[in-house]
Amino acid sequence: MNAQDVMKMIQENEVRFIDLRFTDTRGKEQHVGLPVSAFEEDHFEHGHPFDGSSIAGWKGIQASDMILLPEASSAYIDPFFDETTLVLTCDVIEPSDGKGYDRDPRSIAKRAEAYLKSTGIGDTAFFGPEPEFFIFDAVEWSVDMSGVFSKIISEEAAWSTADKFEGGNTGHRPRVKGGYFPVPPVDSLNDIRAAMCLALEAAGVPVEVHHHEVANAGQCEIGTKFSTLTKRADWTQVLKYIVHNVSHQYGKTATFMPKPIVGDNGSGMHVHQSIWKDGQNLFAGNGYAGLSETALYYIGGIIKHARALNAITNPGTNSYKRLVPHYEAPTKLAYSARNRSASIRIPYVANPKGRRIEARFPDPLANPYLCFSALMMAGLDGIQNKIHPGDPADKNLYDLPPEEDALIPTVCTSLEQALEYLDKDREFLTRGGVFSNDFIDAYIALKMEEVDRMRVTTHPVEFDMYYSL
Repeated sequence: MNAQDVMKMIQENEVRFIDLRFTDTRGKEQHVGLPVSAFEEDHFEHGHPFDGSSIAGWKGIQASDMILLPEASSAYIDPFFDETTLVLTCDVIEPSDGKGYDRDPRSIAKRAEAYLKSTGIGDTAFFGPEPEFFIFDAVEWSVDMSGVFSKIISEEAAWSTADKFEGGNTGHRPRVKGGYFPVPPVDSLNDIRAAMCLALEAAGVPVEVHHHEVANAGQCEIGTKFSTLTKRADWTQVLKYIVHNVSHQYGKTATFMPKPIVGDNGSGMHVHQSIWKDGQNLFAGNGYAGLSETALYYIGGIIKHARALNAITNPGTNSYKRLVPHYEAPTKLAYSARNRSASIRIPYVANPKGRRIEARFPDPLANPYLCFSALMMAGLDGIQNKIHPGDPADKNLYDLPPEEDALIPTVCTSLEQALEYLDKDREFLTRGGVFSNDFIDAYIALKMEEVDRMRVTTHPVEFDMYYSL
């Protein structure tokens, strides 16, 4: 779809407003609306000005002018607004040189794709993320000087067996780790997921599967088709937007927090990826699990840089409450065919064209543009420097003898630790100008604000452990 196609789409659908969207550093979509009378075809060439100083981690007020440049191929009709509104995903442009802004995540993703081509290794990177999420009936929390609390309300929750509900307590609900995947009425969210799938398809995001996930209290997944790096990140943002808003329409609330519930599985975002050149899948070969040597080196790069990657792929303090053993969280930096306890899995495929690797430690709190770009940059470093990942791990990594367990490295245990690794191990990200040192410094500073806030906040568990001592 080009600019002329979009203008025709606006006319045919009697569009009243244009919604220009972009993604901030933390990964949240932002938007600004234009009446259709104020939108012309030359917006695709010249863009729309806005104030970048109000976006966390971006420019200071002394250099705030920036441009939103819409991508014509991203157009879709928003299913939630009362007035017919066409959505366009935008790059953020630096007016002084007309290039993608140094700290714009989508521009970083485009630079990553350009860097791949410049290396001569490949010309296309395919990504297929699997973001999991929870749907609750309601959620409450408070953080102030008098204390803190959080409360999840869910009729589907395993702890709701004695609660009173309008119309009575049906008793049908998943048990802890029992959500994968019984039919209704135990799975109470089929119709909501179906509505999400239809909205995704209407927005141009192809859906492949939907189902309840392992955790109780409404953990779900919608599987959507793989695509190229930037487009697949665009689709992930559309998916999150639709999941949030369809839930809202049903009087419920959705979250992509990695670990909202204590004692049950958290939400991951497994990321499938492969590198292609001239229409050939470079990851297909005759090695372990049908992988090529190139794919093994790519895995080696991800494992080598995994702890620095954690700062981007697992970017919240809550992320590390998921990355603990025994809740299907892949804490061990190893690779294996079909072994879900390893951080890198090689899924079974019937056709070598589908050969790919799956990084299992990322979570859906990650900004998809930064996450996919960083994973690819680590993998490319592995290929360029022939970093072999060693032997595969085909045992259950959660149940190893202590002497074997000590030999396998792990992901980071906190966001603070991950940011320290990113600070030291950043050169692979800066190649080709993909990530700049200025962006990485700003990213670390932004995330350290979250670390510091969590560090100084008294937690209810501390009362439980220390109050009477």
